[in-house]
Amino acid sequence: MPKDNSIKSVLIIGSGPIIIGQACEFDYSGSQAARSLREEGIKVILINSNPATIMTDPSMADHVYLKPLNTKSIIEILKDHPEIDAVLPTMGGQTALNLCLEAEEKGIWADFNVRLIGVDINAINVTEDREQFKQLLERIGIPAAPAKIANSFLKGKEIAQEFGFPLVIRPSFTLGGTGAAFVHRKEDFDELLTRGLEASPIHEVLIDKALFGWKEYELELLRDKNDNVVIICSIENMDPMGIHTGDSITVAPAMTLSDTTYQRMRDMAIKMMRSIGNFAGGCNVQFAVSPDEKEDIVAIEINPRVSRSSALASKATGYPIAKIASKLALGYNLDELQNQITKSTSALFEPTLDYVIVKIPRWNFDKFEGADRTLGLQMKSVGEVMGIGRSFQEALHKATQSLEIKRNGLGADGKGYKNYEQIIEKLTNASWDRVFVIYDAIQMGIPLSRIHEITNIDMWFLKQYEELYALEKEISGYTIDNLPKELLLEAKQKGFADRQIAHMMGCLESQVYNKREEMGVKRVYKLVDTCAAEFKAQTPYYYSTFEAEIERADGTRYVANESVVSDRKKVIVLGSGPNRIGQGIEFDYSCVHGVLAASECGYETIMINCNPETVSTDFDTADKLYFEPVFWEHIYDIIRHEKPEGVIVQLGGQTALKLAEKLDRYGIKILGTSYDALDLAEDRGRFSELLSELHIPFPKFGVAENAEEAVKLADELDFPLLVRPSYVLGGQGMKIVINKQELEEHVIELLKHIPNNKLLLDHYLDGAIEAEADAICDGEDVYIIGIMEHIEPCGVHSGDSNATLPPFNLGEFVMQQIKDHTKKIALALRTVGLINIQFAIKDDIVYVIEANPRASRTVPFIAKAYGEPYVNYATKIMLGEKKVKDFTFNPQLKGYAIKQPVFSFNKFPGVNKKLGPEMKSTGESILFIEDLKDDQFYELYSRRKMYLSR
Repeated sequence: MPKDNSIKSVLIIGSGPIIIGQACEFDYSGSQAARSLREEGIKVILINSNPATIMTDPSMADHVYLKPLNTKSIIEILKDHPEIDAVLPTMGGQTALNLCLEAEEKGIWADFNVRLIGVDINAINVTEDREQFKQLLERIGIPAAPAKIANSFLKGKEIAQEFGFPLVIRPSFTLGGTGAAFVHRKEDFDELLTRGLEASPIHEVLIDKALFGWKEYELELLRDKNDNVVIICSIENMDPMGIHTGDSITVAPAMTLSDTTYQRMRDMAIKMMRSIGNFAGGCNVQFAVSPDEKEDIVAIEINPRVSRSSALASKATGYPIAKIASKLALGYNLDELQNQITKSTSALFEPTLDYVIVKIPRWNFDKFEGADRTLGLQMKSVGEVMGIGRSFQEALHKATQSLEIKRNGLGADGKGYKNYEQIIEKLTNASWDRVFVIYDAIQMGIPLSRIHEITNIDMWFLKQYEELYALEKEISGYTIDNLPKELLLEAKQKGFADRQIAHMMGCLESQVYNKREEMGVKRVYKLVDTCAAEFKAQTPYYYSTFEAEIERADGTRYVANESVVSDRKKVIVLGSGPNRIGQGIEFDYSCVHGVLAASECGYETIMINCNPETVSTDFDTADKLYFEPVFWEHIYDIIRHEKPEGVIVQLGGQTALKLAEKLDRYGIKILGTSYDALDLAEDRGRFSELLSELHIPFPKFGVAENAEEAVKLADELDFPLLVRPSYVLGGQGMKIVINKQELEEHVIELLKHIPNNKLLLDHYLDGAIEAEADAICDGEDVYIIGIMEHIEPCGVHSGDSNATLPPFNLGEFVMQQIKDHTKKIALALRTVGLINIQFAIKDDIVYVIEANPRASRTVPFIAKAYGEPYVNYATKIMLGEKKVKDFTFNPQLKGYAIKQPVFSFNKFPGVNKKLGPEMKSTGESILFIEDLKDDQFYELYSRRKMYLSR
C-alpha cells in the first residue's frame, strides 16, 4: 500500500526540556522524523519548548514553534495552520503521548479535523493503563507477573497483604520509572505507595510480585499497515530485573538466550504488537526471563512509540527506526521502502550484526548532594555511551573509556577498590560504578559463583570479565621489551587501552604505542552495515577493532581495513561524548551545525563521537562517522589514518577542549582559536594578568595548591570567597565559603577528588548582577551575537539561572562596558570562532568572571531567539573561509526571550535543592514574552533569591 496522498501537512510533538528519563534520544527521533516526512514533500510543523536541540532549528521543519507543551499551544498552532491534516505523537516520548491523549479527551483533534498517525488512541490507552494492559495479556495468552491495580491507599494495602513482599509499585502514565519502587520491607510500603499514587497523573499504580534476579530483555519492532512486523534489534540487560533499563548496562544483540527462547520471545512480541490496535510505526517490548533451564518468559511492558532504546537500536544496527517509522505512519509498507544503509535492498528485513555493542549509562550523582546512589526502578542517569567492538570484551572496554570519569577502562589503572567489605557492599547495592567493581572483585579473588549469587548477573558475562583479568595477570609478567606480539594483539582485541597495558608493565603509554607500531598491531576500521557485509553499504559509518594479519597466496600479509581514505580536503569535528549536567545537548547542536558548515565550504566532514542519543552520531550527518570514544588513543589513530587539514575542538564542550593540549603537542592543527589562547583562558593566573594589562576589572583572587595556602590567601581577599578548581565544566567543585573552617574543609575535599589541581579563590561579589555575552571573532573584528542578563543574583551557576535576552535593566553605561570588555578580550585571546564571557556587575562596574573561547551552552538559545545560524558563521570563520564582515547580521526578536533551567530533583527525594555555583539543571526551555509586565517574568523575578546557597 503506497503513501496516503491525503496527508499534506503534519504536526510533530516534541519532548520538551531534557530531564532524567527523557533525554536527547527523543530529539534524535523527532529530528529524523521531520527529515523523513519532508523528503516525502510533506509540510512539517513542529512544537517543542527546548531551545538547546538541533530538532528546534529552523532548518528542521517548515514551522518551528518554541512554545510550552500544553493544549493551549496546540490550539494556537492549529488555528494558525488550518492546513494540518495529521499529528505524529510517537517521537516525543511520554510527554508527547500524554499531551496527545489530553488533546483527544478535550476533543481538540476532532474540532480541527486532525487525525493521529503512527499510533492510535486505543494503543496508547491499553499500554499505558496498567489494568487494561494486564487484561490484554490474559486475553492473548501472554504470561505476566501476578499483579493488581490500586487507585487508593486502602486498596494498595489490601493487595500487599495478599501478595506478600518483595513487591513492585509502578505508577500509570509516567516516564523513566518516575515514582516506581521496589518494596522489600513492610515498614517502607506506606511511604512508597503514597509516592507512587502521587506520581501517576491518574493516581493509579500497579502492584506486582517482584521478579528478583530474572534476566531482562528488550525488542525493538516496526510494523506496517499490511501487518508486516520486523524485529530490528534484541537488547539484553547485563543487570537483572530490578534496575531500570535506562540505568542498566545493555548489550546487543542478546548474548545469553537460547535460540528457541529467543524465537518464543519474538513470537510473543509480534503477537503483542498486533493486538494493541491498528497502527503502523515503532514499538518497544520488554520481557523478563527466568534464570534457570526453563527460561520462562514474562511480558513486562510495551511502548507504542519510539523509545529510549530505539535510538540505541538505530545506532547499534544502522537501521534508522524513527525515519522508517515516520514513513510507515504515512501509509507506506516496509517492502516499498529502501534500506537506508545499503540503498539497494528493501527495509523489510531484520538487521544482522557481526559486532557487539555495549551501552553504559552516565550518572551525575556528584551534583545531587545526599542523593541515594543505589540503582533501582526509578531512572537516575543523565546520559549514556555506546561502544562497538568485535567482541563483548572490546565493546565493554570502549564503552568504559567513553564515560569520561577519569578511568582508562576496566581495571589496570590503579583506581579500583581494594577493600573486601566495600566491594561486597557495592556489588550488593548496585551503584553507578558496579561495572568496574565486578573486575575489582575478581582481582581480589572473590569466586564468580559468589559474585553471581550477590548480583544475579549471568555467569557468561562474569566469565568474560574473568578472562580479561587473566590476560592482565599474564601481561604483568612481561616487560615492554619482551612482550610477545600475540599477547599484545590479544589485549588490543579485548579492548585494553595502551595506557592500561602500560600500567600492567610499569612503562609509558607512548612506549606501548611505539611497540604496537613496530609490531604492526594497528587499528583497522569496519563498517556498520545492517547486514553483516552480505550487501554493499553506501553509508560510511565505522568502528575500530584489531585483527590478525591475513597472508595472501604470494606471501604478502595485510589486515582488512574498510575505511577508504579519499583525496578530498578533510576536517574532523570532535563530539562532546556522553550527556551530563554542564555539558548537554547544546554541544551536539553546535557539532551538527559545524559539520554542515564545513560541508558547505567543500570539506569532507568526519565526526568522532560515542553518544548514541544524538543527531551528531546519525550515519548521514557527516560524510564519515567514527563511532568511537572521544579518548586520545582512538582519536589519534583516526587522525593518522585520515590526515585531515585540521581538527575542530571548539564545538564539543570541555570534552573536545581537554584534548587540545595533546593535539597541539603532537603537531596536529587546531582549526580556529589556538591551543595557547584556549589555555590562557583556562589558566586563571595568566588570564588575570591579561585582564590587568587590558585595564579590565575582575574580582580580587589568588591561586592555592593546598589548604594552608588557601587559608593564608583568605586574609588578603576577605570573605565571602568563591573557591573553584581549574579545567572543569558546569561549575564542578565550586562553592561559596564564608569562614576559614568551611574553606579548609572544602579545599581538602576538592583536592581529594581532583589531586594536583590549582584552586582559584575569588572575592565573591555579594549581591552583584550576573550577565554574559557570546560573540564571534575572526582575530580582527568582533560581532556580539547576544548579551544576556541573569535574573538570579551572582553566585548561581549560569546554567541554573533564568536569563533574559536582551538584558532587562542594565543601563547604557553598563552595556557599553560589557561590549568594550567583550571586544577587547576576544581580540586579546586572538579568538577565531566563538567566545563566551561572564560578568558580575556591582555599583555600575562590570567585572569579568571568566571567558570561554568555545561554543557555549547559550549559543543555540541565542540562535533560536534571534533566528540566525551563528554556529554556521563561526565555523566558516574557524576554517578561514569567511570573515566577520562577510556576514549580514539581522537578529529578529520582538520583546524578550528567557532561558529557563529545568531540574530533575524529583528523581532524588530528600536532596538539597539549593542552587549555587555548581550547576544542577538537566535541561532548559525557552519562554518568549512581549514585555516586562508579563506575569511569568514577574513571578521569576520575585523568586530570584529564594534558592541561593552558600
